[in-house]
Amino acid sequence: MEHNVEKILDLLMIEYPDAKCELEHKDAFQLLVATILSAQTTDVKVNEVTKTLFKEYPTVDDFLTLSQDELESRIRTIGLYRNKSKNILAMCKKLKEEFNGNVPSTMDGITSLPGAGRKTANVVLSNAFNVPAIAVDTHVFRVSNRIGLAHAKDVNETEKQLQKNIPKSQWSHAHHLLIFHGRRCCSARKPQCESCKIASYCNFFKDNN
Repeated sequence: MEHNVEKILDLLMIEYPDAKCELEHKDAFQLLVATILSAQTTDVKVNEVTKTLFKEYPTVDDFLTLSQDELESRIRTIGLYRNKSKNILAMCKKLKEEFNGNVPSTMDGITSLPGAGRKTANVVLSNAFNVPAIAVDTHVFRVSNRIGLAHAKDVNETEKQLQKNIPKSQWSHAHHLLIFHGRRCCSARKPQCESCKIASYCNFFKDNN
C-alpha cells in the first residue's frame, strides 16, 4: 500500500502542479466564511459572491454590522443561503465574545463555532495555519475510496484512514491533489478513466474495465 500511495501522489503532483485551495481569501476569517459558504456549492460560485462581500465587509466587526436579511441578500445565489447567513453571523458573534475576534487555530476551537464542522476546520487549519490536515469533502471521499486509499462508508472514517495511509507531511497537499482530481477527472457520474493518469492503481477502474 505504501508504495502505491507514493506512486499515486507523485502522479497526481505531475498532473496538478498548481493544486491548492481554490477559495479566495486574505486571512483565516475570510477562509472560514468562504468554507462555510462552500457547502453544497462550487468554489467558483463562492468566489463570485465573496469578491464583493469581502471587499465591503472584510472583518468580523464588519460582518457584525449586517443583519441576517442584509447578509442573505448578498449571498442569495448560494445554496442554503438562509441557514448559512444565520450560522455565519452567530459564528462572528462567538468569535467576538469568546475568541477576541480571532479565528482559533485548533480543531476544538473551530468546531465549537456555529456552522463549522470537521471539514471546515481542516480546511482552515491546513490553509490558514499550516497545520497538517485532510479535509474530506465529497471529492476527497469519492476519489480516495475509488482508488483504494481508503475503504470507508463515511467521511470521518475516510479521514482516519487517509491520515494512516498518507505521510503526515503530505496530508494538506494530498487533500488538494485529490480535490483537483475529483473536479477535473474523477467525476461522480462519468469518471474519465480512459485519460486518468492513476487508473492502473485504481480499484474502481479495475472493477469496471
